[in-house]
Amino acid sequence: MPEAYDPDDISKEAIAPTGAGGAMDLAMSEAETLEKTPGGPEDTGAQEKARSLWSDAWHQLRRNPVFIISSLLILFLIFISLWPSLLASGDPNSCRLSQAHQSSGPGHPFGTDAQGCDVYTRTVYGARASISVGICATLGVALVGSVMGGLAGFFGGWWDALLSRLTDVFFAIPVILGGLVFLSVVVSSTIWPVVGFIILLGWPQIARIARGAVITAKQNDYVQAARALGASNSRMLLRHVAPNAVAPVIVVATIALGTYIALEATLSYLGVGLRPPTVSWGIDISNASQYIRNYPHELLWPAGALSITVLAFIMLGDAVRDALDPKLR
Repeated sequence: MPEAYDPDDISKEAIAPTGAGGAMDLAMSEAETLEKTPGGPEDTGAQEKARSLWSDAWHQLRRNPVFIISSLLILFLIFISLWPSLLASGDPNSCRLSQAHQSSGPGHPFGTDAQGCDVYTRTVYGARASISVGICATLGVALVGSVMGGLAGFFGGWWDALLSRLTDVFFAIPVILGGLVFLSVVVSSTIWPVVGFIILLGWPQIARIARGAVITAKQNDYVQAARALGASNSRMLLRHVAPNAVAPVIVVATIALGTYIALEATLSYLGVGLRPPTVSWGIDISNASQYIRNYPHELLWPAGALSITVLAFIMLGDAVRDALDPKLR
């Protein structure tokens, strides 16, 4: 008769050859396998330390081809605006009527305009005025709008109500019509009247963005903890609220920079922005528009430079927005 099946005998046979040392080796082997698997303790410890918002944004930006291409374009534009003589040795205001409306040729790679001025030289020198207006206007708008909106969002009350009604008034002013009225009474060939006008009508947009960001940031637990510990309003605003509310302002300001460059060109085209002898793409586009059928090169080069510049800043703003907003990743 075969012996009856005894489960205990099977367990003893399976465990007996292993012994205490074998069981310990098996447990250690399983632990090592667990550590080496993704998500195990060893893998968790090897992961990078948690990055801040800015370091994480930079980590995303330097891997974004849109950011790299737009940054290189902007650096090149800033370079030629600072040192245009390195690329164009001539005088942009040196014109000869005997050479008017010439096509591309030796000494004039982009041809000449109606006054006999070299289109290439004026296109290169026109970057200085446009980039200067865009950067100065953006810095002024961001500063004024951030201060006004940040204070309104942090303190609230009557200051918030006053700012809301004031921004509604400025939003109701048409930009082009306001520029025609405001700049037509200013007689100046510098960039500062145009910069001042853009700041005057541009700060409400940044103020609303800053107000909303500050209202969101001041509700966080660390701000409430700092308030409970007796931190002053200035310390909470500068140390805790502002650093965590500045990201949306940077995104909007970066995108708006390209818009301000286009606005300057539009106002110059209408004759109320920059005025000669200042060299501007808007002025050159305005002078060449009446000859577009017979001499399109006079219009296409400054218009192309303006379009590339605006596109570069808008691309940069989009890349910065994607990096600073975790919801878009």
